[in-house]
Amino acid sequence: MKHRTLAAGALAAALLTAACSQPTKTEVQTDSSATSATTETAAKDLPAVFDAYWEENAKLFPLDATTQGDNRYNDQLPNDGTVAFRKDLQAFYQKYLGQLQQFDREKLSDNDKISYDIFQYDLQSKLDGLKLNTWMLPYQQFWGLPITMGQYGSGEGVQPFKTPEDYDNWLGRVRGFSVWADTAISNMRQGMKAGVVLPKTLVQKMIPQMNDLVVTDPTKSLFYGPINKLPASFSAADKQRITEAYRTAIMNELVPTYRRLGQFLQTEYLPKARPSTGIAAVPGGPDIYRYYVRYWTTTDKTPDEIYQTGLAEVKRIRSEMERVKASTGFKGDLPAFFNYLKTDKKFMPYKTPQQVLGAFKAIQTKIDPNLKKMFGRTPKTPFEIRQTEAFRAASASAEYNQGSPDGSRPGIFYVPILDAKTFNTTSGMESLFLHEAIPGHHYQISLQQENTDLPKFRRFAWYGAMGEGWALYTESLGKELGLYTDPYQYMGALGDEIHRAIRLVVDTGMHSRNMTREQAIKYMMDNEAISEQGATAEIERYMAIPGQALSYKTGALKIQELRRKYEQQLGAKFNLSNFHDELLKDGVMPLAVLERKMDAWAAKQAANN
Repeated sequence: MKHRTLAAGALAAALLTAACSQPTKTEVQTDSSATSATTETAAKDLPAVFDAYWEENAKLFPLDATTQGDNRYNDQLPNDGTVAFRKDLQAFYQKYLGQLQQFDREKLSDNDKISYDIFQYDLQSKLDGLKLNTWMLPYQQFWGLPITMGQYGSGEGVQPFKTPEDYDNWLGRVRGFSVWADTAISNMRQGMKAGVVLPKTLVQKMIPQMNDLVVTDPTKSLFYGPINKLPASFSAADKQRITEAYRTAIMNELVPTYRRLGQFLQTEYLPKARPSTGIAAVPGGPDIYRYYVRYWTTTDKTPDEIYQTGLAEVKRIRSEMERVKASTGFKGDLPAFFNYLKTDKKFMPYKTPQQVLGAFKAIQTKIDPNLKKMFGRTPKTPFEIRQTEAFRAASASAEYNQGSPDGSRPGIFYVPILDAKTFNTTSGMESLFLHEAIPGHHYQISLQQENTDLPKFRRFAWYGAMGEGWALYTESLGKELGLYTDPYQYMGALGDEIHRAIRLVVDTGMHSRNMTREQAIKYMMDNEAISEQGATAEIERYMAIPGQALSYKTGALKIQELRRKYEQQLGAKFNLSNFHDELLKDGVMPLAVLERKMDAWAAKQAANN
């Protein structure tokens, strides 16, 4: 889901460039004589701290700045794998944590209290991450700069290619990538000596990724894409100059860099890669995983607690699946029912892509009357449903791309349709629309970006536990919105839900309970309708980014828990529309901060006559 470009770069950098040094947390003492003066002006000064942080952060993470529409640093690509960069990050986060602690939280407005809590949580979490030795693992097959470069440099991503200056800016990043790659190789060599290496099965996936970007003809390179789209308004001289510069950059910088990375992985790294599955197998691995669990769930839940929750949820959802299967009159076990849903031609009624898109539009039309009862606050950002472009459809999943904060670019729900005749209605179309589109990611992200009362570090924040948790929670609203009346669509929704529950079991299983890759693949295939190829890709994703897959279900369960709590506490005073509006209006945040905010809201509701 492409909405995560909101913060993906800084997120990856914070995690993947974490330092092995152990910085000490310095407590900032506020001078008592200055306290009263400070707190009197806190409401005015705190936003200035946030603004200054945002400006510095854009310079440190220029890829993020580009994603957010800040084009001042489009030529820059810092070498974030160096000791110097990590020291700069530590000083940066510590400086702003110190500035924050000068303020008396209790004297702030409600909105500034939330900002204070999120800012403190975020800075401390990043400082904790810098204590880890994950800088020895700078990238893997799922994300990292070698992949990001292709996404930005293809001409199809967020890097702008509209002016000659835009084209020149990208060349600056190409030069930075060559330097970054040398540092990455050096760091991975240190990891080989220390035993902090990736699993062998992941390295085997990375090698062809690198080799695929090695070409002998620059015009066949992914990075030649912007040249194929040179604006007609460019002068002949600019067109010639830029074309030559790109040919040179591809053959003299990009191709040699990807070749160097591929050869290093093949000849040096693969023989030293580990046969084990989970991160616990590397030195310091259990601490790394506990950090990732905290980071991705924004809770203090232990891996074992999450594992047990996963087992219970899988059992509950399987029981509901059995009930739905029985209601259809199907004779056979669940795997046979899954196979029936996947293969019976009556579930593939479409002939054209337009019919598939029309079916999704019909879902939007169907839920609209009930949406108005469940949400008082809706986005101004326009919304569109589009077919995923042909060039990327084969490897894409349905996704939401956020609109621009000013509404000039709509939020887009992309649906890959390789062959409309094989598009299966039982794949969970209704739940997919609720999650990726409305009222899932489109409502949450658009309302957050549109809220100019939030400081920028909150307007463009991403916490998967709340963001993905909200989107998964909205799937549970299907019946209230008038959907899931067809048992096969409801089974698709249950399939989506059990997939997120299985993640709790296999992620914690692999990284804290010695579950092997093969055992995890089998567990997934035993409990949901998924192919071996699909299950393998999923499990290897969880191996590459430990803990990330825990965020969805953890967040959804918390939101459902809060709703039940307030329904019981408030009785007739509980209003679902008000609950949803309050939940979304302040953007994503750590779950503990969310619960404090929502508890305060509930107390006000209870006090109202």
